Amino acid sequence: MQTKQRWDRAMSRALLFANTSGREGDVPVGAVVLDPDGNVIGRGRNRREADCDPTAHAEILALREAGQTLGSWNLSGCTLVVTLEPCTMCAGAIVNSRVQRLVFGAWEPNTGACGSVRDVVRDVRLNHQVEVVSGVMQDEVEVQLRAFFQGLRG
Repeated sequence: MQTKQRWDRAMSRALLFANTSGREGDVPVGAVVLDPDGNVIGRGRNRREADCDPTAHAEILALREAGQTLGSWNLSGCTLVVTLEPCTMCAGAIVNSRVQRLVFGAWEPNTGACGSVRDVVRDVRLNHQVEVVSGVMQDEVEVQLRAFFQGLRG
């Protein structure tokens, strides 16, 4: 439990970004990238609808900003904190960016690629594996997602 609580502050920030996405009509997913000292160096929120871009997932945007902040694609030692388990596209980007650790809130039983449907980030056939911490503030994330989808259904 203490390991999960370590990430509550960063997850709270990701939840704020997710909330903004939800208000703008995108699925409420938010993400932050922390450097090895715990400083936020990348932020992202889903912008697929806003940008008409199928790749504008919170994780991709946060990783992109972190790379620009560091001046490198290699994010060794960094941690990605995201509200929802990443999909296959995002899991591939996480591996390719050499992120050390992935922290997420809720499982994504339909498209999750970090332990539920598949496990791209820990696949030993790839040249990099990522430490995964799941279930951080899971209840809060699930409440946010449920409220968004209930609003869509009327």
